[in-house]
Amino acid sequence: MIIAFVNQKGGVGKTTLALHIASELAKGGKRVTLIDADPQGSALDWSQLRHHCDYPRRFSVIGLPRETLHLEVPDIARSSDHVVIDGPPRVTALTRSAILASDLVLIPVQPSAFDVWASEEIVDLVKEARMFKPTIRAGFVANRVVVGTIIGRALRAPLRRLDIATLDTEVCQRVVFAECSSSGRLANELDKNSLAAREMVLLAEEIRELAP
Repeated sequence: MIIAFVNQKGGVGKTTLALHIASELAKGGKRVTLIDADPQGSALDWSQLRHHCDYPRRFSVIGLPRETLHLEVPDIARSSDHVVIDGPPRVTALTRSAILASDLVLIPVQPSAFDVWASEEIVDLVKEARMFKPTIRAGFVANRVVVGTIIGRALRAPLRRLDIATLDTEVCQRVVFAECSSSGRLANELDKNSLAAREMVLLAEEIRELAP
């Protein structure tokens, strides 16, 4: 399965989700490759920090911020059970290529009107890509939901009009995710019993069910 996390709006948590889902999909000895298609290279930076700290490698991370991504990913996928693409911010030819390369496109969206509006262009790109690859599946992921509010649930109504389903699992705004970024670790390594770790397990289970 090839999964892309994309959204034209920066700061929605694409990299955090991509890293954690890659780790979850790697459980049981599965071979997973994470492609950092963001020119900023945050996933690569995280991977290098992890290496310098001598933490065990759970999946491979490679940088490939090229507009030919959809042509190169099939070769990478042949040697992997799963490929996870951390897409770039902004709607670009690179984003189009990441979507076209994928079996499943996941659009992280924060619970705000601005994020919903920004997602419309990505939805248009998914529909455009389906003209060339009709099997592409897509879903919104409610991310950085503030704990203890109903905003996450309220987000679903405006997203429904965009004709792409929203996954059931919500990922909340938690300090542990910031700690993951700065330490080269994952939520379940910082605290395997944390709510953050549990949310990623549930999200990965739901993603597996969406596998083509």
